[in-house]
Amino acid sequence: MLSIVLAVHVLLAIAVITLVLLQHGKGADAGAAFGSGASATVFGARGSASFLVKLTTMFATLFFVTSIGLAYLAAQRGTSGGSVTDTPVEQMQKQSSDLPDQPVEPESDLPQVDE
Repeated sequence: MLSIVLAVHVLLAIAVITLVLLQHGKGADAGAAFGSGASATVFGARGSASFLVKLTTMFATLFFVTSIGLAYLAAQRGTSGGSVTDTPVEQMQKQSSDLPDQPVEPESDLPQVDE
């Protein structure tokens, strides 16, 4: 379930970024007032502004919903990973006692040289 929500979340993020980059800024409206060919667009004389704004709003809302869903799912998983500071001292001492006292010399294929 988590991987599905995460995949949808990433796709929505890409869609929101793409839609924001496709929209033109407020300064571009001044050029359209002087006949820059805005009436020849696919979406009509007003351009694609209202369509892209509605689509961006819908995708942004879904993005926030999936963000909340991911936060909820992460909270339900519990603390499986944990932190180093959460590990009890006894367990860390046991893990450190499993290590060898002396560093192990790496074996070499070269012949030994006597001095």
